[in-house]
Amino acid sequence: MMKKKMLSLLCCVLLCISMLSGCANKNADTSEQTQGAEEETPVDKTGEVSLLVWCGSEEEQTLLGEMVESFKKQYEGERTFNITVEIESESSCKDTLLGDVLNGADVFAFPDDQLMALIASGALEPIEDTKIKEANSESSVEAASYDGKLYAYPMTADNGYFMYYNKAYFTEEDVKELDRMLEAAAKVDKQVMMDWSSGWYLYSFFGGSGLEFGLNDDGITNYCTWNSTEGEIKGKDIAEAMLAIAKNPGFASGGDSDFLDGARAGTVIAGVNGVWNATTLQEIWGSNYAAVKLPSYTCNNKQVQLSSFAGYKMVGVNAYSDEKEWANKFADWITNEENQTLRFERREQGPSNNKASESPEVLQSPAIQALIQQSEFAKLQRVGANYWDPIYQYGEAIVKGNIKSDKLQSLLDTLVEGITATQVK
Repeated sequence: MMKKKMLSLLCCVLLCISMLSGCANKNADTSEQTQGAEEETPVDKTGEVSLLVWCGSEEEQTLLGEMVESFKKQYEGERTFNITVEIESESSCKDTLLGDVLNGADVFAFPDDQLMALIASGALEPIEDTKIKEANSESSVEAASYDGKLYAYPMTADNGYFMYYNKAYFTEEDVKELDRMLEAAAKVDKQVMMDWSSGWYLYSFFGGSGLEFGLNDDGITNYCTWNSTEGEIKGKDIAEAMLAIAKNPGFASGGDSDFLDGARAGTVIAGVNGVWNATTLQEIWGSNYAAVKLPSYTCNNKQVQLSSFAGYKMVGVNAYSDEKEWANKFADWITNEENQTLRFERREQGPSNNKASESPEVLQSPAIQALIQQSEFAKLQRVGANYWDPIYQYGEAIVKGNIKSDKLQSLLDTLVEGITATQVK
């Protein structure tokens, strides 16, 4: 539990009393005072350290249980530990924590796009340990930093997406172009899946077009030219290309559960997704399991490479924790080389730790290698809150496939108006 304000006031009062007492005894023997000042206060090794830890899934909860035990063994004899691991969705971690930061987790996992809000709210403080920066990849450290200061412990460098596919249905040439993949799927009455209800994935079609999108200097609002009527590729060209994909019988929009259910049923033979489903898909497709960077798609009679958001997951320590020292030690422990390697072995999550990422097992992982290939066409996700609802509405309209071509520009104008709104909704 967090300290009560009254306890802090009591401590201040006791400190003042102690100082006054020292002044009253100013005539005491100076040699005794000097001797007392040199004596070190014994370290209390009897108190219990209580930590609340949040993680994003049952699988991670089980894995963290093992890490808790190894942490206790590492620091055996120093203190006794009461570490509770609870599930809190990483996507909602920021909102839940800031809703009651004093009673929130001491240690928590979150995606990099929540970093700025957590820093601005005072929930995260700079981490002074330079070894963390040296141990992890430059890109993951950048994602966990602001203004040159590190605020969280990099945990994974794999929170992006790429194309999974069943090798029984596609050649290596097929998976280079989305049109060829859709054609191959449609021929056998199967589908390629991507989640068009999520702006995280929908960014793919606009990212490599030359049109602009990003976060303004205020850190809150966005700029966006996705409705542009000028240039080699116009906004309407992208919308028409997406509309054609939506109407293709070889395509389907769906989230994680839809993708996995379709793969199990044999109706979905490829899909855009991330490393969190690598193990499950490998079990489903067996020797036909494969992964590759995102393909190109046809836009205005050109092949345009699908882009992606690059993503990282990290571990934060609550600035209001009663046990900040031990919370930092635990956060460091669960993100060290050994435990990032363990996380890859158990869950095939890509390490941010330099040494862990160089292991033969990581280098041989199809999912991790696909993510590395895609990283050339990926952008760190830094977007304002007004992005998500308008892009969701746009995706919903396109995926239905019944919007007329002459309405697409109006749809794009509405999209950009919502994304660039100055009032945060």
